[in-house]
Amino acid sequence: MKNQILSFVFISLIAAPTFAQDAADLPEADPADVESVDALIAAVYDVISGPAGEKRDWDRFRSLFRSEARLIPAGVDPGGEFGLRFWGVEDYISQAGAFLEERGFFESEIHRVQEEYGNIVHLFSTYDSRWKEDDPEPFTRGINSFQLVNDGSRWWVVNIFWQGESENASIPEKYLPQG
Repeated sequence: MKNQILSFVFISLIAAPTFAQDAADLPEADPADVESVDALIAAVYDVISGPAGEKRDWDRFRSLFRSEARLIPAGVDPGGEFGLRFWGVEDYISQAGAFLEERGFFESEIHRVQEEYGNIVHLFSTYDSRWKEDDPEPFTRGINSFQLVNDGSRWWVVNIFWQGESENASIPEKYLPQG
């Protein structure tokens, strides 16, 4: 019993900073963006999408993520090696932001598979990407794997882990729109 109490105290001490370190330096979220899973996912896609020359609302983007959040692209490099990159929110903005704004980029969710338990949600969000909103065909598709949490007052993005479709990794039918 004594060991169980000590274990509980130890775990509580370790976990306490995790629960406390959230919104200190983050911009305040629009309540409509974080009131539901659907709203949160729509806000993420909305912020990154826009025509060439349009500045993205990066403060809105920041407000959707926990401060410890990771954005993790997976894929094959030009040398044929599979790899991952691990970015924080600021890393993503500095690595991808200028490209999205200069080139133009529209990403849309075309299908979703969602699992929930308690305060956590995991979803596979199949997307297609276009350079212009009215492009007849996407230049790529893939899957964004979102991990989300509700802290009792709002929804947060914890991680986005994604991989684009390729010759060696086509999207399974169960992750594509039916019909």
